[in-house]
Amino acid sequence: MSFEDYKKAIKTLNLWAKAYYTDDKPLASDAEYDELYAKVVAYESKHPNDILPDSPTLRVGDDVSAKFSQVEHIEPMWSMENVTNFNELNAWIKRGSKVGLKLYCEPKFDGSSMNLLYENGTLVRASTRGDGRVGEDITQNAKTIKSVLKNISYKGRIEIRGEVVIAKSDFEDINLERQSLNLPPLANPRNAAAGSLRQLDSSITASRKLKFIPWGVGTNELDFTTHSEIMKFISSLGFLKDEFVRICSSQKDVQNAYEELTKMRQSKDIMMDGMVVRVDDLAKCEELGYTVKFPKFMVAYKFPPLEKTTKLLGVALQVGRSGVVTPVAELEPVNIDGAVVRNATLHNFSEIKRLGLMIGDYVTIIRSGDVIPKILSVFKDRRDGSEVSIQKPKNCPECGSALYEEEIFIKCQNLDCRARVLNSLIYFTSKNCMDIDGLGSKIIEILYSKGKISKIIDIYHLKFSDFVDLEGFKEKKITNLLNAIESSKNAPLYRFITSLGIEHIGEVAARKIADAFGENWLNASKDEILGLDGFGVAMSESFVQFIAVNMGEILELLEAIKPTSTKLEIKNSAFSGKTVVITGTLSKSRDFFKEALIKMGAKVSSSVSKKTDFVLAGNDAGSKLDKAKELGIKVIDELEFKDLSES
Repeated sequence: MSFEDYKKAIKTLNLWAKAYYTDDKPLASDAEYDELYAKVVAYESKHPNDILPDSPTLRVGDDVSAKFSQVEHIEPMWSMENVTNFNELNAWIKRGSKVGLKLYCEPKFDGSSMNLLYENGTLVRASTRGDGRVGEDITQNAKTIKSVLKNISYKGRIEIRGEVVIAKSDFEDINLERQSLNLPPLANPRNAAAGSLRQLDSSITASRKLKFIPWGVGTNELDFTTHSEIMKFISSLGFLKDEFVRICSSQKDVQNAYEELTKMRQSKDIMMDGMVVRVDDLAKCEELGYTVKFPKFMVAYKFPPLEKTTKLLGVALQVGRSGVVTPVAELEPVNIDGAVVRNATLHNFSEIKRLGLMIGDYVTIIRSGDVIPKILSVFKDRRDGSEVSIQKPKNCPECGSALYEEEIFIKCQNLDCRARVLNSLIYFTSKNCMDIDGLGSKIIEILYSKGKISKIIDIYHLKFSDFVDLEGFKEKKITNLLNAIESSKNAPLYRFITSLGIEHIGEVAARKIADAFGENWLNASKDEILGLDGFGVAMSESFVQFIAVNMGEILELLEAIKPTSTKLEIKNSAFSGKTVVITGTLSKSRDFFKEALIKMGAKVSSSVSKKTDFVLAGNDAGSKLDKAKELGIKVIDELEFKDLSES
């Protein structure tokens, strides 16, 4: 990096920091900011005489908003140094003779920092972090947060500090409600928390389901020797606490805790972006002191980013088995958590309109595990005028037929469209349907292009001789494939129903139909289907109409396929007719408990309401557990589940 590049980077970082901290309208992802920030830090370490006075490395947060009165913290609210790998963690531990010290490790929640000042047991002021020394007075807003205590039993003067967050499940509910009111969705839980905390109308803050999770103290009159004792005391006052706390005695212990917490990243209901590691001994913390910006006794061990910024290069069109044309984002390749991402789902053209997306835009994308990457937000303020609007197609990109618009979808109506036929074949053989091992999309395409198959029934007429002239097919491979096709003939009935690709009838609905009607499933009437739990008019009509229109093809398939049908026998238990919600981490998969509950006549729901009878809660249960307690719903653990199952 040259000095000119450095000056440009400072200007960019300051622009991004203002958008992030002050305006709550980010212009870059956290990963993009951290990457550029790290380059600035590296340059400044080599050229200390070049450091500009407005460098973001010299300050903690950003300017406070003019909308609120200013508050000076009694003790500064510091930012934290970041480390991103084990080598950097080791280097941090070795600095300042921290080797062998006990280290306190806890989640680094991704929210907005807040400082609460209590005097004589009463909350007298709440403030944002601001620039670390001066924040914004948000006392009235803070008092609307249920987990912010207005009074505590401790009578000494104390600043209690923590993170204001929105649970992921609550965030989804808020956006669904905003969508119903034709309001733009909130970008992400972190910015939603920060923006909610700094509303001029405190009733808006109250509606956002904010939570306050303490992580430390400022000024205080406590007589403890370790940070862990302080946090136990804060929890005893009635504040929220997270169950994940580890006291580590070595680098290896810290790394093990980090890897353990990383595995919880998706299951925890509060967004985390890393793990806080700090010296537990308070006297040693005092001895280590501070840099210009960071405490030397604590560090943020950041997770690999799941969100990154990249550029939208174009939009491709894919035609599915039902004829729906789906736009797919073509991206400038970017590495997320070890995977190079080049494409992201856009769902439909209504989503493009909602995002206000244009070709050439910088966008934030997220990838969680094996989930298809998705565009979260668009940085419209970074446009330079070269962006191009995205046009809705009028003709099928595969066969050229005129497209039909049905609500938010556009469809190709040509039943002989190559893309529709191919995707129907691929769907039929996929893992969640007939699960024909070895017959993947590439082989389906080869067989289709060579004229070996043109419809689903042709799969069951394939012979050894159909493969011998195809490149890459040797005797063992052909034999294994034919055996897999033969084995699929006895697939469970619900898989066969799923594989037909009936609109609105996925695996869960197919299983309910198979369990309810068994071998008589083809003769089920609209009213009978409508009577199944969770089935609406659209689902029942779609199923009955599909059977009527395609009866001939289905019967032809059933000549070759003999799916196994087992009508579900419901066992009477304490769960019969009850609504149950499953939350948290259990000893077995949620599907295991869900299946067991269904067999006992229970309805398994994904959300807690007044109609919920039981909540089966495992470790790290989040907002669903909180809501159950709030509504007075019976919460059970696995032991109680077993007892009730046998009663």
